[in-house]
Amino acid sequence: MSVRVDPPARLGTDRLPDGRLLGWAEWGPPDGVPVLLSPGAATSRRLGFGADAVDELGVRLISLDRPGLGASTPAPGRTFAGFADDVRDLAGLRGLGRPAMVGNSQGGPFALACAAAGVVSGLAVVSGSDEVAAPEFAAGLPDGLRRLVETVASDPAAAEARFAGFDADAMWDMVMGGSPECDLAVYTEPGFARAYRRALEEGFAQGAAAGYARDTVLAMGRWPFALKDIAVPVDLWYGERDTSHSPDNGAFLADRIPGAHRHVVPEIGGALLWTHARDVLTRLLDRTAAAR
Repeated sequence: MSVRVDPPARLGTDRLPDGRLLGWAEWGPPDGVPVLLSPGAATSRRLGFGADAVDELGVRLISLDRPGLGASTPAPGRTFAGFADDVRDLAGLRGLGRPAMVGNSQGGPFALACAAAGVVSGLAVVSGSDEVAAPEFAAGLPDGLRRLVETVASDPAAAEARFAGFDADAMWDMVMGGSPECDLAVYTEPGFARAYRRALEEGFAQGAAAGYARDTVLAMGRWPFALKDIAVPVDLWYGERDTSHSPDNGAFLADRIPGAHRHVVPEIGGALLWTHARDVLTRLLDRTAAAR
Protein backbone atom coordinates (compact mmCIF):
# COMPACT_ATOMS: atom_id res chain seq x y z
CA MET A 1 0.00 0.00 0.00
CA SER A 2 1.38 3.42 -0.95
CA VAL A 3 0.73 6.26 1.49
CA ARG A 4 2.22 9.63 0.69
CA VAL A 5 4.26 11.34 3.40
CA ASP A 6 6.05 14.60 2.65
CA PRO A 7 8.80 16.35 4.60
CA PRO A 8 7.60 19.44 6.45
CA ALA A 9 7.08 22.61 4.44
CA ARG A 10 8.20 24.69 7.43
CA LEU A 11 10.12 23.91 10.64
CA GLY A 12 10.66 26.03 13.71
CA THR A 13 10.66 26.51 17.45
CA ASP A 14 8.99 29.04 19.70
CA ARG A 15 10.16 30.11 23.14
CA LEU A 16 7.49 29.65 25.79
CA PRO A 17 7.02 32.11 28.67
CA ASP A 18 9.16 29.96 31.00
CA GLY A 19 12.04 29.96 28.51
CA ARG A 20 11.61 26.44 27.16
CA LEU A 21 11.51 25.81 23.41
CA LEU A 22 8.59 24.06 21.73
CA GLY A 23 9.33 22.56 18.32
CA TRP A 24 6.84 22.44 15.46
CA ALA A 25 6.57 21.44 11.82
CA GLU A 26 4.01 22.60 9.27
CA TRP A 27 2.40 21.35 6.08
CA GLY A 28 -0.21 23.01 3.87
CA PRO A 29 -0.88 26.68 3.15
CA PRO A 30 0.50 29.07 5.77
CA ASP A 31 -2.82 30.95 5.75
CA GLY A 32 -4.89 27.76 6.02
CA VAL A 33 -7.13 26.62 8.87
CA PRO A 34 -4.81 25.71 11.77
CA VAL A 35 -4.99 22.06 12.84
CA LEU A 36 -2.53 20.93 15.50
CA LEU A 37 -1.15 17.38 15.64
CA SER A 38 -0.16 15.65 18.87
CA PRO A 39 1.93 12.82 17.38
CA GLY A 40 2.25 9.18 18.40
CA ALA A 41 4.69 7.62 20.84
CA ALA A 42 8.27 8.84 20.59
CA THR A 43 7.85 10.41 17.15
CA SER A 44 9.00 13.92 16.46
CA ARG A 45 7.19 16.73 14.70
CA ARG A 46 8.50 15.54 11.31
CA LEU A 47 5.99 12.73 10.73
CA GLY A 48 2.87 14.40 9.39
CA PHE A 49 -0.12 12.97 7.59
CA GLY A 50 -2.53 13.89 4.81
CA ALA A 51 0.13 15.20 2.44
CA ASP A 52 -2.27 14.75 -0.47
CA ALA A 53 -5.15 16.46 1.38
CA VAL A 54 -3.91 19.46 3.37
CA ASP A 55 -3.53 21.80 0.39
CA GLU A 56 -6.83 20.77 -1.15
CA LEU A 57 -8.70 21.19 2.13
CA GLY A 58 -6.91 24.42 3.07
CA VAL A 59 -5.43 22.94 6.26
CA ARG A 60 -2.35 24.37 7.93
CA LEU A 61 -1.23 21.23 9.76
CA ILE A 62 1.10 21.98 12.69
CA SER A 63 2.75 19.03 14.41
CA LEU A 64 4.17 19.62 17.89
CA ASP A 65 7.11 18.05 19.71
CA ARG A 66 5.99 17.35 23.25
CA PRO A 67 8.57 18.34 25.90
CA GLY A 68 11.72 16.23 25.69
CA LEU A 69 10.93 14.96 22.19
CA GLY A 70 12.60 16.29 19.04
CA ALA A 71 13.35 20.00 19.35
CA SER A 72 11.30 20.67 22.50
CA THR A 73 13.05 21.34 25.80
CA PRO A 74 12.56 18.61 28.43
CA ALA A 75 10.31 19.39 31.38
CA PRO A 76 10.96 16.79 34.10
CA GLY A 77 7.85 15.91 36.07
CA ARG A 78 5.57 17.50 33.49
CA THR A 79 1.83 16.87 33.52
CA PHE A 80 -1.09 16.73 31.12
CA ALA A 81 -2.15 20.16 32.34
CA GLY A 82 1.32 21.49 31.61
CA PHE A 83 1.09 20.31 28.02
CA ALA A 84 -2.30 22.00 27.62
CA ASP A 85 -0.73 25.21 28.92
CA ASP A 86 2.11 24.85 26.41
CA VAL A 87 -0.38 24.50 23.56
CA ARG A 88 -2.31 27.53 24.77
CA ASP A 89 0.89 29.58 24.93
CA LEU A 90 2.02 28.43 21.48
CA ALA A 91 -1.35 29.27 19.97
CA GLY A 92 -1.07 32.76 21.40
CA LEU A 93 2.51 33.25 20.24
CA ARG A 94 1.72 32.10 16.69
CA GLY A 95 -1.69 33.77 16.35
CA LEU A 96 -3.55 30.50 15.90
CA GLY A 97 -6.63 31.44 17.90
CA ARG A 98 -8.35 28.33 19.25
CA PRO A 99 -7.27 25.69 16.74
CA ALA A 100 -8.62 22.22 16.11
CA MET A 101 -6.44 19.27 17.03
CA VAL A 102 -5.66 15.69 16.02
CA GLY A 103 -4.21 13.29 18.58
CA ASN A 104 -2.64 10.06 17.33
CA SER A 105 -1.76 6.97 19.38
CA GLN A 106 0.06 8.06 22.56
CA GLY A 107 -0.61 11.66 21.55
CA GLY A 108 -4.34 11.01 22.03
CA PRO A 109 -4.50 11.47 25.82
CA PHE A 110 -2.51 14.69 25.55
CA ALA A 111 -4.93 15.98 22.94
CA LEU A 112 -7.86 15.02 25.18
CA ALA A 113 -6.22 17.01 27.98
CA CYS A 114 -6.17 20.02 25.65
CA ALA A 115 -9.86 19.53 24.88
CA ALA A 116 -10.71 19.22 28.58
CA ALA A 117 -8.81 22.47 29.25
CA GLY A 118 -10.74 24.26 26.49
CA VAL A 119 -7.55 25.01 24.56
CA VAL A 120 -8.80 23.60 21.24
CA SER A 121 -12.02 24.07 19.30
CA GLY A 122 -12.51 20.42 18.38
CA LEU A 123 -10.65 17.15 18.38
CA ALA A 124 -10.08 14.01 16.35
CA VAL A 125 -8.47 11.18 18.31
CA VAL A 126 -7.10 8.66 15.81
CA SER A 127 -5.96 5.24 17.07
CA GLY A 128 -5.70 6.89 20.45
CA SER A 129 -4.15 5.24 23.49
CA ASP A 130 -7.01 4.51 25.87
CA GLU A 131 -7.09 4.92 29.64
CA VAL A 132 -5.95 1.37 30.28
CA ALA A 133 -5.63 2.11 34.01
CA ALA A 134 -9.41 2.61 34.27
CA PRO A 135 -10.80 -0.08 36.61
CA GLU A 136 -13.36 -1.07 33.99
CA PHE A 137 -10.55 -2.54 31.88
CA ALA A 138 -8.62 -4.32 34.63
CA ALA A 139 -10.08 -7.80 34.21
CA GLY A 140 -9.66 -7.87 30.43
CA LEU A 141 -6.09 -6.62 29.98
CA PRO A 142 -3.38 -9.02 28.79
CA ASP A 143 -1.13 -10.08 31.66
CA GLY A 144 1.91 -8.13 30.47
CA LEU A 145 -0.03 -4.89 30.02
CA ARG A 146 -1.83 -5.36 33.34
CA ARG A 147 1.50 -5.71 35.15
CA LEU A 148 2.81 -2.53 33.50
CA VAL A 149 -0.32 -0.63 34.52
CA GLU A 150 0.08 -1.88 38.09
CA THR A 151 3.74 -0.80 38.15
CA VAL A 152 2.86 2.68 36.86
CA ALA A 153 0.26 2.98 39.64
CA SER A 154 2.41 1.63 42.46
CA ASP A 155 5.87 2.92 41.49
CA PRO A 156 5.77 5.47 38.68
CA ALA A 157 9.47 6.30 39.07
CA ALA A 158 10.41 2.65 38.48
CA ALA A 159 8.08 2.50 35.50
CA GLU A 160 9.59 5.65 34.04
CA ALA A 161 13.09 4.24 34.49
CA ARG A 162 12.02 1.07 32.69
CA PHE A 163 10.58 2.99 29.76
CA ALA A 164 13.75 5.08 29.62
CA GLY A 165 15.54 1.97 28.37
CA PHE A 166 13.82 2.27 24.99
CA ASP A 167 15.44 3.71 21.88
CA ALA A 168 14.41 4.23 18.26
CA ASP A 169 15.28 0.66 17.25
CA ALA A 170 13.35 -0.85 20.15
CA MET A 171 10.30 1.25 19.33
CA TRP A 172 10.45 0.30 15.65
CA ASP A 173 10.74 -3.38 16.55
CA MET A 174 7.83 -3.16 18.99
CA VAL A 175 5.55 -1.51 16.44
CA MET A 176 6.55 -3.86 13.64
CA GLY A 177 6.17 -6.90 15.87
CA GLY A 178 2.73 -5.93 17.14
CA SER A 179 1.03 -4.68 13.98
CA PRO A 180 -1.33 -6.60 11.70
CA GLU A 181 -0.43 -7.15 8.05
CA CYS A 182 -2.73 -4.34 6.89
CA ASP A 183 -0.68 -1.85 8.95
CA LEU A 184 2.68 -3.35 8.02
CA ALA A 185 1.81 -2.69 4.38
CA VAL A 186 1.83 1.02 5.30
CA TYR A 187 4.72 1.07 7.76
CA THR A 188 7.14 -0.87 5.56
CA GLU A 189 6.45 1.10 2.38
CA PRO A 190 9.93 2.57 1.72
CA GLY A 191 8.96 6.26 1.78
CA PHE A 192 6.87 5.90 4.92
CA ALA A 193 9.48 3.73 6.67
CA ARG A 194 12.20 6.34 6.06
CA ALA A 195 10.01 9.15 7.42
CA TYR A 196 8.92 7.08 10.43
CA ARG A 197 12.45 5.99 11.30
CA ARG A 198 13.70 9.58 11.07
CA ALA A 199 10.87 10.79 13.32
CA LEU A 200 11.74 8.10 15.89
CA GLU A 201 15.44 8.97 15.80
CA GLU A 202 14.61 12.63 16.39
CA GLY A 203 12.07 11.73 19.05
CA PHE A 204 14.74 9.88 21.02
CA ALA A 205 17.54 12.37 20.29
CA GLN A 206 17.47 13.78 23.84
CA GLY A 207 17.19 10.33 25.43
CA ALA A 208 14.06 8.33 26.17
CA ALA A 209 13.80 9.67 29.71
CA ALA A 210 13.45 13.21 28.40
CA GLY A 211 10.26 12.54 26.48
CA TYR A 212 8.99 9.06 25.73
CA ALA A 213 9.28 7.65 29.25
CA ARG A 214 7.39 10.53 30.85
CA ASP A 215 4.74 10.43 28.14
CA THR A 216 4.22 6.72 28.71
CA VAL A 217 3.87 6.98 32.49
CA LEU A 218 1.28 9.72 32.05
CA ALA A 219 -0.65 7.89 29.34
CA MET A 220 -0.69 4.56 31.20
CA GLY A 221 -1.80 6.02 34.53
CA ARG A 222 -5.18 7.37 35.54
CA TRP A 223 -5.96 10.49 33.58
CA PRO A 224 -6.43 13.46 35.93
CA PHE A 225 -8.70 15.47 33.63
CA ALA A 226 -12.48 15.06 33.45
CA LEU A 227 -13.64 13.62 30.14
CA LYS A 228 -17.25 14.45 31.10
CA ASP A 229 -16.39 18.14 31.11
CA ILE A 230 -15.16 18.24 27.49
CA ALA A 231 -17.38 20.74 25.72
CA VAL A 232 -15.96 20.70 22.17
CA PRO A 233 -16.75 18.30 19.31
CA VAL A 234 -14.80 15.05 19.57
CA ASP A 235 -14.51 12.23 17.05
CA LEU A 236 -12.80 8.96 17.93
CA TRP A 237 -11.36 6.94 15.05
CA TYR A 238 -10.21 3.32 15.37
CA GLY A 239 -9.37 0.64 12.85
CA GLU A 240 -11.30 -2.56 13.45
CA ARG A 241 -8.03 -4.55 13.32
CA ASP A 242 -6.29 -2.36 15.88
CA THR A 243 -5.42 -4.49 18.91
CA SER A 244 -2.86 -2.23 20.60
CA HIS A 245 -4.47 1.13 21.40
CA SER A 246 -7.80 0.45 23.09
CA PRO A 247 -9.26 -2.72 24.61
CA ASP A 248 -12.64 -1.99 23.00
CA ASN A 249 -11.73 0.32 20.08
CA GLY A 250 -12.82 3.38 22.00
CA ALA A 251 -16.35 2.31 22.96
CA PHE A 252 -15.99 3.07 26.68
CA LEU A 253 -14.00 6.20 25.92
CA ALA A 254 -16.76 7.51 23.64
CA ASP A 255 -19.37 6.90 26.34
CA ARG A 256 -17.44 9.14 28.73
CA ILE A 257 -17.16 12.16 26.41
CA PRO A 258 -20.37 14.16 25.87
CA GLY A 259 -21.46 14.08 22.23
CA ALA A 260 -18.45 12.10 21.04
CA HIS A 261 -18.76 10.27 17.73
CA ARG A 262 -16.94 6.95 17.33
CA HIS A 263 -15.88 5.62 13.94
CA VAL A 264 -14.61 2.05 13.50
CA VAL A 265 -13.06 1.64 10.07
CA PRO A 266 -12.85 -1.83 8.50
CA GLU A 267 -9.76 -3.47 6.99
CA ILE A 268 -7.19 -1.34 8.84
CA GLY A 269 -5.59 -1.11 12.26
CA GLY A 270 -3.37 1.53 13.87
CA ALA A 271 -2.22 2.98 10.53
CA LEU A 272 -5.62 4.63 10.16
CA LEU A 273 -4.27 8.19 10.43
CA TRP A 274 -2.37 7.78 7.16
CA THR A 275 -4.82 5.63 5.22
CA HIS A 276 -7.87 7.78 6.06
CA ALA A 277 -6.34 11.23 6.53
CA ARG A 278 -8.80 12.97 4.23
CA ASP A 279 -11.80 11.54 6.07
CA VAL A 280 -10.38 12.57 9.45
CA LEU A 281 -9.57 16.12 8.37
CA THR A 282 -12.82 16.66 6.47
CA ARG A 283 -14.86 15.55 9.47
CA LEU A 284 -12.81 17.71 11.84
CA LEU A 285 -13.23 20.79 9.65
CA ASP A 286 -16.97 20.21 9.42
CA ARG A 287 -17.34 19.76 13.16
CA THR A 288 -15.34 22.88 14.02
CA ALA A 289 -16.63 25.21 11.28
CA ALA A 290 -18.79 27.17 13.71
CA ALA A 291 -15.75 28.02 15.84
CA ARG A 292 -13.90 29.72 12.98
